[in-house]
Amino acid sequence: MRSIRARLFVILLVTTGLMWLSATLWIFFSTRAEVEQVLDARLMEAAKMVSSLVVNQEIDPDRPAQTKAKIPVLDHPHYDRQLSCQIWSLDGTLIGKSESAPETTLSAHATGLSETVINGETWRVYAVENAELGVRVLVGDNLRIRDRLVNDVVKGLLFPALLIIPLLATLIWLSVGRGLAPLRKLAGDLAARDASDLHPINESATPSEISPVLGALNGLFGRVAGARQREQNFIAFAAHELRTPLAGLKTQAQVALASNDAEIREKALGQIVAGVDRTGRLVRQLLDIASVEASETTPPAAEVNAGDMLASIRSELLGHAGRAVTVVIDLGLFELRARVNADLLRLAARNLMENALHHSPAGGTIRCSLETDEGNVAIAINDDGPGIPPEEMPHVTERFFRGRFKAAIGSGLGLSIAELALDHAGAMLRLQNRATGGLSAMIILPNRLIA
Repeated sequence: MRSIRARLFVILLVTTGLMWLSATLWIFFSTRAEVEQVLDARLMEAAKMVSSLVVNQEIDPDRPAQTKAKIPVLDHPHYDRQLSCQIWSLDGTLIGKSESAPETTLSAHATGLSETVINGETWRVYAVENAELGVRVLVGDNLRIRDRLVNDVVKGLLFPALLIIPLLATLIWLSVGRGLAPLRKLAGDLAARDASDLHPINESATPSEISPVLGALNGLFGRVAGARQREQNFIAFAAHELRTPLAGLKTQAQVALASNDAEIREKALGQIVAGVDRTGRLVRQLLDIASVEASETTPPAAEVNAGDMLASIRSELLGHAGRAVTVVIDLGLFELRARVNADLLRLAARNLMENALHHSPAGGTIRCSLETDEGNVAIAINDDGPGIPPEEMPHVTERFFRGRFKAAIGSGLGLSIAELALDHAGAMLRLQNRATGGLSAMIILPNRLIA
């Protein structure tokens, strides 16, 4: 059943029907018990009344029962002849009986209540024995009449229910539809929205049952809006940053083609190679940003050896450095194992080491060391470059920000990529100028990430 309205309708109707049936059964059994008590009390009162009448009259036991006066009974249309009365002598002679009483004795008990089956019907009988007069009075009640009385009471409850159920079902159906009206309104509002309209839905006048749905929808709208903004930024950044190097490549290619001077041609070709390197690095960094930002879920963690990872990055970068720079990795890093996403940690470390490599002078040294920061473990990448001016420090992780000491091949994305990757990995980036000169870029690993 896919319809919420139909599901609620069936649940409410079945629940109401079960409650009504339970009430009817309870009334049936309680009424039956009460009726039996009342009718048993009436049997006893009737028997005692007949016995008292017998005491006040002269009874001739020798007179045949057929010549005795019949005991009158009241006429009740639905429960006529319910009570039957017999007067027996103690020697077993029938002295008198009511018109509805059977010929056989109603009970063999001397006194008290009993049940007897006569001609296939069960009788509830109360006996009163008068030893002084030598008679026994029997007053019986046919249980079939009792059952009819109780059944009539139950029918009086069921028949109105059968008439009310259609009306009740109609009211439940209309009420459920009325209660689901806010959902229909929400669906209509969403259907009327433009594809670019991602502003949150107002939750002020929303029923509490729909508030979680609206909260989830607004959260989804926010995530979709963020994803679209990132896509737009990616396209804008790529278009802006690729335009300049591509134009430069074209210019240098034209210079190389137009010049007959070997030195000028060689210089132009060198500029083309440098431009291709810069463009390739920019494209790689843009793809790295897009890949990290596109991940909405927590990336899986694995055990990473920090020293082995840095050594692998060193071998990769020094092969394309084009300058004499030494990268030293402290032995303590080879004993550091972190449970973190390996791709994100490597991406951050690669950009930090590449940034240090581009800003280090020829013959400089980049030292990777194991340090502590406020009780946490830190991987520090220290260079001998010019550092970062204090006024530029708050802006260096902004995308495409290139400060006073920018590298020729840089695009202003390395530090922002490192910060973004570490944030997704659960770590932090801290930058600070060294007292002896240069920059210290630290990857802060919380203790929970240390294996």
